Amino acid sequence: MSRRVRAVVLVEGVVQGVGFRPFVYGLATGLGLDGLVGNDERGVFIEVEGAPSTVEEFLTTLRKSPPPLALVERISSGLVPATGEAGFVISGSATGGPRRALVSPDVATCADCLREMGDPADRRYGYAFTNCTNCGPRFTIVHGVPYDRPNTTMAAFAMCADCAREYHDPADRRFHAQPVCCPACGPRLRLLDSGGEEIAGDPVEGTARLLGRGGVLAVKGLGGYHLAALAARADAVTALRERKHREDKPFAVMVPDLDAARRLCDVDAAEEALLTSRAPPDRAAAQARRRGGGAAGGAR
Repeated sequence: MSRRVRAVVLVEGVVQGVGFRPFVYGLATGLGLDGLVGNDERGVFIEVEGAPSTVEEFLTTLRKSPPPLALVERISSGLVPATGEAGFVISGSATGGPRRALVSPDVATCADCLREMGDPADRRYGYAFTNCTNCGPRFTIVHGVPYDRPNTTMAAFAMCADCAREYHDPADRRFHAQPVCCPACGPRLRLLDSGGEEIAGDPVEGTARLLGRGGVLAVKGLGGYHLAALAARADAVTALRERKHREDKPFAVMVPDLDAARRLCDVDAAEEALLTSRAPPDRAAAQARRRGGGAAGGAR
């Protein structure tokens, strides 16, 4: 048997909730390496075993081409005796030490998920909570690290057979995506009246109808509530100003896309990049405002 080496690697930074374990799994199995990958309280731990040159290739790729959502602060590695164990697995998370792992911010819905949401033939058609390894909630659903489903608010939602299949399939883009869900097993939208009673009918259509009539709604998001009114309704905006005691300070304006944003304000190249970035639209808009730009709201 040719000589084998086993490298032990620790990756620290924003490396949980960004598809790092599936990335490592694909990289290692693609190179024919054995070992394991998992989350712990520090970041992502990895063990890879194989020919020295192949292990070195793995480490080089890990350093040069991490997943796009990752922010790697430090990679440390060392050699330990080879075990001869075959196969590569995603290991259970390790806990016990000081919790230093960082968690990714929420990421705007990706093009693939938006395409599914707009496809009447897809099982996630029109489903507001569609997400995958490349997008969706992270920071605002977690209440502990390592970042695993039991440590998030999604722990209350057991995956259906279809979602579980996606979650466990290395070839699927939802492989180990902790917020994965669908209409059959995930959270659902509800429209409530001022007394907390649910209003019958489609909640999106009902919300649009109320906004069109000049209503002011509180939309529960991941990190709090968004107060919404139709910008073209002066009476609704006035009511919102009175309730918020915000007579003069501008409100953010939400628009569906860049064309709509350009009809309302000037959008330069830097602002366009921010508004179409992976950052959620409200966070990108805040960055634009800090730059002194003219885009007042998020485009998505």
